[in-house]
Amino acid sequence: MAETMQPPFGPAPPTLAGKDLPSFRYPLGDQPRQPFDGGWSKQANADQFTVSEQVAGVLMQLDPGALRELHWHANAAEWGYVIDGHCRTTIVDPSSRSQAADFGPGDVWYFPRGYGHSIQGIGDKPCLFLLSFDNGYFSEFGTFSISDWMATTTPEVLARNFGLPQSAFAAFPKGEVYMATGPVPPPLSDDPAPGSLDGAPLTHRYRFLAQKPRTFPGGTLRVVSQQEFPISTTVTGGILEIKPGGIREMHWHPNAVEWQYYLAGKARMTVFGSHGRARTDDFVAGDVGYVPQGYGHYIENTGEEDLQLLIVFNNATYESISLAAWMAHNTPELLAANFKVPADTFAAFPDGSDLIPG
Repeated sequence: MAETMQPPFGPAPPTLAGKDLPSFRYPLGDQPRQPFDGGWSKQANADQFTVSEQVAGVLMQLDPGALRELHWHANAAEWGYVIDGHCRTTIVDPSSRSQAADFGPGDVWYFPRGYGHSIQGIGDKPCLFLLSFDNGYFSEFGTFSISDWMATTTPEVLARNFGLPQSAFAAFPKGEVYMATGPVPPPLSDDPAPGSLDGAPLTHRYRFLAQKPRTFPGGTLRVVSQQEFPISTTVTGGILEIKPGGIREMHWHPNAVEWQYYLAGKARMTVFGSHGRARTDDFVAGDVGYVPQGYGHYIENTGEEDLQLLIVFNNATYESISLAAWMAHNTPELLAANFKVPADTFAAFPDGSDLIPG
């Protein structure tokens, strides 16, 4: 399959149709860093994590002043989450509106497919962030850099395009920059530039950790869908925390795959794949997890500290169905017939309230 091609809709891929389920864990944290001038990155797309055909991820770090150069993605939208440090992004849309915004830990951005953008480290320490893309076959071959395009264009054409002498481009790079170092930029002005997106409904910044979480006996959940973050038309994000000994109850998502990045703690996830198949994998901080759309699963905290994970769904609308809630909406008589046990077996079953939805 071409690297820039989104998998077709239809039956599950062959790797999920066999006798055994594949691993739904990828140890992203254990992978070697790809170094650049001013930072590094690690990638997990369908080439490295073959089961993850719908979502790809990149873990990236920028030093203060380092710039992930101006670029756009032809084959995916980008959803970013800042883990540590601070950075500044810029974006331009097809109407030539722009926005520059600063991000700190727990903040989220969304860049629609094809929108030009950049990311620069600010502050006094490196900025670590996770990028997710709504196409498991995302790769750098679907990423278009401004320096790369200009380097492949003749000086004559550049001069005509910009209305400048050819000498104006003599010192420009002769190839793709990708990442570069520079001074930390000054603070943003309190007064946005005319024509910017600041304060507009389609801002690409969302303060995720500022959202009040839903609290449950076993932990907390935050969800940001298009309802809360209107520009995010293809991705919903979640931050799930599970207390030691807690469990994210048995459930499934009918409208999206679930892509996970484990921020802290230890976990065990079991995925149910029909026809008597189930797969259990253990996770630690830095691991990536994946659940195909519609597959039943649950997550246990197996450590002594709170389990924290970032979740990405490839749909702007959040949907989840709890096994306990489903059973609670059926009569004991129907359940008795289904499971071939007495109806009073279900008298003590939960009333359908989620233990931890997510």
